[in-house]
Amino acid sequence: MASRMILRQLQRQRPTTVLASAFSRAPTRAVAFEQAQATTWKPASITSQQPWRLFSTETEKKAEEAEPPKEEAAPEGEAEEAAAPEPTKEEQLEAQVKELKDQLMRSLAEQENTRKIASRDVASAKQFAIKSFAKSLLDVSDNLTRALEAVPEEARNKEENPVLTTLYEGIEMTDKGLLKAFEMNGLVKYGKVGEAFDPNHHDALYEYPDKEKTPGTIGQVMKPGFMLHKRVLRPAEVGVIKAE
Repeated sequence: MASRMILRQLQRQRPTTVLASAFSRAPTRAVAFEQAQATTWKPASITSQQPWRLFSTETEKKAEEAEPPKEEAAPEGEAEEAAAPEPTKEEQLEAQVKELKDQLMRSLAEQENTRKIASRDVASAKQFAIKSFAKSLLDVSDNLTRALEAVPEEARNKEENPVLTTLYEGIEMTDKGLLKAFEMNGLVKYGKVGEAFDPNHHDALYEYPDKEKTPGTIGQVMKPGFMLHKRVLRPAEVGVIKAE
């Protein structure tokens, strides 16, 4: 019972209490609203931002004026016309045939050059295959020549010296047969008295004056020279007449 009485008293007092609290809070809310408007409304901030905004606008205008005008892209139709037309199948085949012909001609030329070089090498090998063998026989020819020169002419009388004369004739025949075999294989003997001196073919051992002979010619032959297929195998060792 007591609780019910207390609840009734509170219900009786609630309207007046609510109105009183509302009126008491009204001035406070008005003051707070005025303070909020005072803090949010700042004219000075707008005036402070105007120069910066104007400066940025002028800068953007200058930058846009400084930029060169952009070239307009060509229409698609003009780009297609500018592109080269694709070659036809016949043109492609003709280009391939031309390329194959060029490759064939180059290959044939290389084969011909290779054949010529090979044939030249084979011929040179055949010609100079006996080079070392022929060079080893030169001393034999030199010894035969010295043996013939060692016999004086007056001793070659067959009646007085038949044995010596027969021996001399045998050595002479051997020397001639050897030189003939040399010539058959392209080996030629050269270097005689009276020939003009040639530094490419002769090796001058000394010079001496001689009024009866022409200066610059060969006066004496110490060792004859030999050429194998027009190539010097051994130069002739000679004495040259000196000009006075």
